[in-house]
Amino acid sequence: MITARTITGPLSAVALLACGDNTPMPPPVTGNLRLVPVVTSGLVSPLYLTAPPGDVQRLFIVEQGGTIRVVQNGALLPTPFLDITDRVVSGGEQGLLSVAFHPQYATNHYFYVDYTHANAAGDTLYTLIERYTTSADSNLADTATHKLILRITQPEPVASYPNHKGGLVMFGPDGMLYVGMGDGGSGGDPQNRAQNPDSLLGKLLRIDVDGGDPYVNPPNNPYASGGGRGEIWAIGLRNPWRYAFDRTAGLLYIADVGQDAWEEVDVEPTSRGGLNYGWRIMEGAHCYNPNPCAADTTGLGLVLPAVEYPHPDGCAIIGGFVYRGTGSPSLAGQYFYADLCGGWVRSFTYGGGAVTSRTSWTLDRSLGTPLSFGEDASRELYVLADNGTVYRLASP
Repeated sequence: MITARTITGPLSAVALLACGDNTPMPPPVTGNLRLVPVVTSGLVSPLYLTAPPGDVQRLFIVEQGGTIRVVQNGALLPTPFLDITDRVVSGGEQGLLSVAFHPQYATNHYFYVDYTHANAAGDTLYTLIERYTTSADSNLADTATHKLILRITQPEPVASYPNHKGGLVMFGPDGMLYVGMGDGGSGGDPQNRAQNPDSLLGKLLRIDVDGGDPYVNPPNNPYASGGGRGEIWAIGLRNPWRYAFDRTAGLLYIADVGQDAWEEVDVEPTSRGGLNYGWRIMEGAHCYNPNPCAADTTGLGLVLPAVEYPHPDGCAIIGGFVYRGTGSPSLAGQYFYADLCGGWVRSFTYGGGAVTSRTSWTLDRSLGTPLSFGEDASRELYVLADNGTVYRLASP
């Protein structure tokens, strides 16, 4: 599918600098950003933060090892909301990676998790999407209610492919459940899984968990009628960490971790399915696997990033959200992201098919190593660090 920011001819230096059009990127400005401590102790490897729709009193924080913790009225509760450590294979880029609360959670009490799991022999690794139900205690899940929604086999041998599991589950504004899947690991996607429409790896998936048991593929998914797996919404992703919906502007942001040279953020309308984000043909806006990219890009229809940055400015992008909260009005409309190695926080605004501003933020304290972002029910944003600290983003 061709869009305004797809490759439609031989790449020029100007096109690369502009990330796909002839308008130069606006120069970054600097700004001051506060990191307000929310949790300073008691967490181990926090990887995600969210809240059920309308629940403004609580935060739910995913720990990589297999637990979900609750912060209620500012206090971290001692008992986990969910503990499935006995089911989770954790370490590196594996583990319990996210949770998504159903849009009707207040009445059906359903929530969904994404985690890595091994068979009894330990020689086959899977990504599992499971549904759980909250118990009569709203701060405690009923682990006996686990229901398998989707099982995705990861590449073998397991020891050779321990990374690129993606792992974000999130309900979109259309009520569908989206699943971000990495290419399965190793370097360079050696089996070309991200470009293979018969593989669920290296894709953004979209399924309807309300239309069937355990789900159905929406009829407007690009391969719903054949030619590939019906769960696929977009292809060509290396390791989406993470993606986000801006419901106000109707845009989907995908932060895709690069190989050795470039990190990227892709921005497209939420409703636009069937897109190819380029990996492994492209890394960012640059040819990676040169055949056919280096020879001729005409007709490939690959979406170029809205923003990219090179190594060693960072090493692995950490995607966030567009700020739509009310506590810091000056941050409104800005998409925030960070880098695992850089330890910095940046943002940009997007409109009319192009980046309109960029900001490099001066932080009021050291962030350390960022692992993920989160968004609460009031649309306030958080960043989670490897030392177990959770901060809320705020203007000075």
